[in-house]
Amino acid sequence: MAKLFESIGKLGLALAVGGGVVNSALFNVDAGHRAVIFDRFRGVQDAVVGEGTHFLIPWVQKPIVFDCRSRPRNVPVITGSKDLQNVNITLRILFRPVANQLPRIFTSIGEDYDERVLPSITTEVLKAVVARFDAGELITQRELVSRQVSEDLTERCSTFGLILDDVSLTHLTFGKEFTEAVEMKQVAQQEAERARFVVEKAEQQKQAAIISAAGDSQAALLIANSLATAGDGLVELRKLEAAEDIAFQLSRSRNVTYLPSNQGTLLQLPQ
Repeated sequence: MAKLFESIGKLGLALAVGGGVVNSALFNVDAGHRAVIFDRFRGVQDAVVGEGTHFLIPWVQKPIVFDCRSRPRNVPVITGSKDLQNVNITLRILFRPVANQLPRIFTSIGEDYDERVLPSITTEVLKAVVARFDAGELITQRELVSRQVSEDLTERCSTFGLILDDVSLTHLTFGKEFTEAVEMKQVAQQEAERARFVVEKAEQQKQAAIISAAGDSQAALLIANSLATAGDGLVELRKLEAAEDIAFQLSRSRNVTYLPSNQGTLLQLPQ
């Protein structure tokens, strides 16, 4: 019985050792990733290992796994425009490594290639492109600026084995002095528009006064001509029309009583 337990123990130990060896000889590459094999005797292998489970020689070989999916990165840069204005720009890029160039990237740059390469070349390209435009052109021609940055940065990244899927300017601001100058210009334009409106209004009022005066003059001339033609008859007619209008207005009021002139009226006054 003791020999049986001893045999079972040895078998279990052998299986455990064998399982450990097999496990150390296997490695997985997840979806969207690639692996580079480092051999202790031959160095970095040129072959790139794809997705799935693969074998290696324990202790002799070591897998280095890279993420080949597009990843975002924001790079803030402070630079100067063509007219020497301070510009704060934030560039957002989507990058990924070229899979078949991973051995060269690992050998020449390292696993943290994005930290070593992207900040420096992005700052260099942004400063070179922004220096071609005035501050006003950076606002009005933002699409052109973004396109030139994308073209220049894509070319620079290709030399390091990187692909840029998207490049966009997400933030663009200027220094305090330029912002204040823009605000003062807008205020001046608004005041100029207000002054122009006041001048136009005064001109319209002037024209209205001239037209009104011309109408009054024409009316006075017509009245003078009528008086010269009809004599006092026109005046008497206007008096009758005025009296008729006054009598009509008074007749509608409850506080007015009409007393005929040809009849006597007895007023009962208190003693």
